[in-house]
Amino acid sequence: MRSGLLLLLLVSHFAFSQHVPTFEEVISLRNITGVTVSPNGKSVAYTIQATDWVENRFDTEIWLWRQGSEPFQLTNNPRGNSMAPRFSPDGKWISFLSDRGNKNQVYLMRIDGGEPRAVTREEEGVSFYEWHPAGGQIVFVKPEKESKTKKDREKRYGAFEADDKEFTRSHLWQIEIKPELADPSELPCYETVDSLKVKAGCIQWPKAQLLAEGNFTVTSFVISPDGTKVAFGHQPNTLINSFMKSDISLITLADNKITPLVSNTSNDALEDWSPDSRQILFTSNGADTTSNYYANTQLFSIDVTTRAIRQLAKNLDEDLGGFTWTKTGIYSCVWNRTKRPLYKIDPATGNHQMLLLVPDQIFSYSFSNDGNSVAFVGRNGNQLNELFISTVNNPQPVQITKLTNQIKNWKVAQSEVVSWKSKDGATIEGVLHKPADYDPSKKYPLMVVIHGGPTGIDTPTPVPGYVYPILQWLDKGCLVLRPNYRGSAGYGEAFRSLNVKNLGVGDMWDVMSGVEYLDKKGLIDKTKMGSMGWSQGGYISAFLTTNTDAFKAISVGAGISNWITYYVNTDIHPFTRQYLKATPWNDEAIYKKTSPMTNINKAKTPTLIQHGEFDKRVPIANAYELLQGLRDKNVPAELIVYKGFGHGINKPKERLAATWHNWQWFGKYVWSEKIEIPLVDKK
Repeated sequence: MRSGLLLLLLVSHFAFSQHVPTFEEVISLRNITGVTVSPNGKSVAYTIQATDWVENRFDTEIWLWRQGSEPFQLTNNPRGNSMAPRFSPDGKWISFLSDRGNKNQVYLMRIDGGEPRAVTREEEGVSFYEWHPAGGQIVFVKPEKESKTKKDREKRYGAFEADDKEFTRSHLWQIEIKPELADPSELPCYETVDSLKVKAGCIQWPKAQLLAEGNFTVTSFVISPDGTKVAFGHQPNTLINSFMKSDISLITLADNKITPLVSNTSNDALEDWSPDSRQILFTSNGADTTSNYYANTQLFSIDVTTRAIRQLAKNLDEDLGGFTWTKTGIYSCVWNRTKRPLYKIDPATGNHQMLLLVPDQIFSYSFSNDGNSVAFVGRNGNQLNELFISTVNNPQPVQITKLTNQIKNWKVAQSEVVSWKSKDGATIEGVLHKPADYDPSKKYPLMVVIHGGPTGIDTPTPVPGYVYPILQWLDKGCLVLRPNYRGSAGYGEAFRSLNVKNLGVGDMWDVMSGVEYLDKKGLIDKTKMGSMGWSQGGYISAFLTTNTDAFKAISVGAGISNWITYYVNTDIHPFTRQYLKATPWNDEAIYKKTSPMTNINKAKTPTLIQHGEFDKRVPIANAYELLQGLRDKNVPAELIVYKGFGHGINKPKERLAATWHNWQWFGKYVWSEKIEIPLVDKK
């Protein structure tokens, strides 16, 4: 009796101590976004993103962990970010990119701490960089200067540009690094007696030297381990569709001679050098220019002397990329259903194996110089992203950070992976979220949240969100289904190809069959359902709006409403041609079959439309077209335009607003509640 009473008290205390977070608390969660390990594997620099509500921005700063001590924050830029940390080859210094009123420059500081100082002063700013293996130089990429011709033209004719013909390329540079050199502004510089034009005692700031220039823009580079060459990826210009013409070249640092290396018809992406500097690792779509948006990229190595090419990891059925070649093997994280293990590939045989299976998802990672130590960002289904360290020979990850403590007193989502058969027999998985006090004897309202992509993926997580108040809905008493519909990453090329010429239609099969699966299990109340999503998820939601009346309310975030008008407005025209296998002028029928607007006359569902004002990926014309169609049919519809934003809502205040808009819309139409958005904090 006493033990039962004690258990009851403990359960009651646990339930009482937990609370439902506010929208602001969810948006304010700190998150690890990148990691790099020191050459000896004993220190790790990583970046954490935090929320600055005063400046209305997400701030990224660098933290440092050293073996035997607790992590600590290394940088603090009140008005900008600090990112891309790199250890010097001797491990004594940390460099990083930061804009401190002078565009992004490379800064340097001791690993022991101290004040950072800029080691570049580039008028155009630095895009990305790496240390030379010898340690005395940094190689970096920066954009060209704005042309004088363009400035002169604007003075006379104002601002205009020819579509797809004006861009600013970026090129490779190098600069000498003298860590101990005093800042020139900190010491006096005297004029000599004999000439007012000559100065004495001045410290000369190292000047950057151009390495490679041409009719291309540099998109990536890797310095060979022996320090003699730089391999770099490049494409004709900075326009987004130019990636399909990307190639790889070499530059010899002794004479700056450029030699083409990989030039397939489709995109070639540089990955890494072999440790002996004899081979280069790259991924490619070969000659495929008609399906590379959804087909697998393949992994290859090329001998820089003989040009012999070998394919590696032939049986790894997923879109490949993000590889590192160390002395112990080739590594990359690759989606495997809702898991994301770290794979190891044998350079000699090309065979692959899973090296790290724990935690469930592994994201960014970094290896020590000897290839034995690895630091990475990962999480299990009940965690936020955390920093882990491990070794190759004894892969037992040790967790370093404790960011999940941020939610230890929250009511969070209880997640499980479920699967069902779609209309055409395809097996579809999804993540089902349940409230903390889930009662299996009850039927719950259902909210369907659809990811973007289509090659995105949803996984178990304690705090799903973006602009959807999922934790608050769960506490309100509902279930949330996040389907990994056909086209999602992690299920192989054949699965990603299932929505070719079947966009919207097949996606709707997958969503509605998931709803039917839950209904047959007796889990949901089908009279109280809502659906929503952003980007491709917004498109699928728009398709549901005009093709079913199963939902009480729908929210369309940056969604496509008409493939014909989308095709001529988007900045990624090949995407549409590849998935629909035609242009509107060649096959208008397939564009109509897959467009939400085709069945606008059948629309009945109250629909909230959310869109960024300057969205180039899914232009806002899609929002206005759907809005007008719904209004013409007297369907309740509202459009919220987020001023100054593109395809995503990347500032905290507007993300808060978008969350409130969804909370209000679904509250009204699913729960019959009148919700006022507060203008001030009631506290």
